[in-house]
Amino acid sequence: MQKRSLLPLSLTVFLTIILSGCFQGEQSLDNEEMDPPQDAEAVDELESETGEEVSTKGEESQKEEGEGDETTASETVDRQLYLIDANGMVASQTLEIPQPESNEVAKQALEYLVKDGPVTSLLPNGFQAVIPAGTQILGLNLEDDGTMIVDVSKEFESYEAEQELEILQAMTYTLTQFENVDQMKLRINGDPQETMPVDGTPIGDGYSRVNGINLVQSDSVDLLGSEPVTLYYPSIQGENQYFVPVTEYINVEDSGLYGSMVQALMQGPNTDTNLQHVFNGSAELTNAPSLNEGVLEVVFNQEVLQDSEQAVISNEVMETLVRTLTQDEEVEAVEVKVEDVETLFNENGEPYTEPVTTQSFYSTEKL
Repeated sequence: MQKRSLLPLSLTVFLTIILSGCFQGEQSLDNEEMDPPQDAEAVDELESETGEEVSTKGEESQKEEGEGDETTASETVDRQLYLIDANGMVASQTLEIPQPESNEVAKQALEYLVKDGPVTSLLPNGFQAVIPAGTQILGLNLEDDGTMIVDVSKEFESYEAEQELEILQAMTYTLTQFENVDQMKLRINGDPQETMPVDGTPIGDGYSRVNGINLVQSDSVDLLGSEPVTLYYPSIQGENQYFVPVTEYINVEDSGLYGSMVQALMQGPNTDTNLQHVFNGSAELTNAPSLNEGVLEVVFNQEVLQDSEQAVISNEVMETLVRTLTQDEEVEAVEVKVEDVETLFNENGEPYTEPVTTQSFYSTEKL
């Protein structure tokens, strides 16, 4: 999957953020006339966040001559959809939805974000769809620069102002899970939108993951001297455990950007929700994380362990670290080490013999 860079935002973007009164990077406005959006067949050979290749071409029948006239209607595919949890946070859920029969993968993903739409019977407890009921996805067009232009019907404008960022973030993160989609623009009945229609959130040249998700403000952080990063925290709704991405501004310390991200995770979430703090209070980094050929090495003292005698590190600690640190496009995997421990084990007693990638969690994610 293509990862989004966590490189520092420019001073211009920070000033724009402050002037706009929200934590959104203001984009420059595009006044050029654009061609009418085409259907999603323009999107081809997408790859999802999970590493699964998603073909958007119509599949040829594999039935041999003389076989029964069976359809592929029962075939399904796991798809990550960004929805709203019981605490009003945008978070992904992997749902099993019908395999599209044609090149409409991205369009289908958006249709499953519409309230009272086909996702209704699949929603986990406490979750809800984000796009206003009755909204139709009229067309999609993927431009060469990775911008997905989304054309929606007029019903899209019926949301409340406080829901605007949630809708924009959910749509953006759902679309950019695909390998060749970097950002989105919006049209309503074919008319280009430079801002969202209700509360005026800027879209401009495109809205991307760089703009953040579940943004958290902190009075103790100097925006001009800090870095925006997206941290992942576990959350639980009933029997459903999932991870919530939260964009925060952090001060970069002597341990560098990666070390500062880990320090922020160890301090726990700065928001009053049910996000979990999974690190022991006495856990510490023993040195600054180091990156070598895409593998980030992170070394802790033994207080990070769940069971020091068995060298067990909590599954939640490992997944929190890996999901967070691999958001940087240079980090492909994370190798967690503990002082004076030769091999770490997960809670099932399985050894960590290789650096850990985000894809390993998607394959075992439970709803």
